[in-house]
Amino acid sequence: MNATIRREFRVAFSRRAQPIWFRVVKWTCIVLGIAFFHDQRWFWWTLAGLALAGMFLHLFYRWKTRAWTRAWGGWNDLAAGRD
Repeated sequence: MNATIRREFRVAFSRRAQPIWFRVVKWTCIVLGIAFFHDQRWFWWTLAGLALAGMFLHLFYRWKTRAWTRAWGGWNDLAAGRD
């Protein structure tokens, strides 16, 4: 179990998994979204829904790449998935 968790973190924080421009856009959207909508009544529900969607997307990619051992759908950092 420990090796599986370690592999998941390696894949999640791999520098080759997402290009730099995508990370900049992603974090800009996250920060701006929090700044503009933090006082809305539905903010926490939206945040929880986005976290759940992210988890499902991660598990979907994990399933399609057979636990990060095969390239699929733009993800090709096979070195991050190795033990």
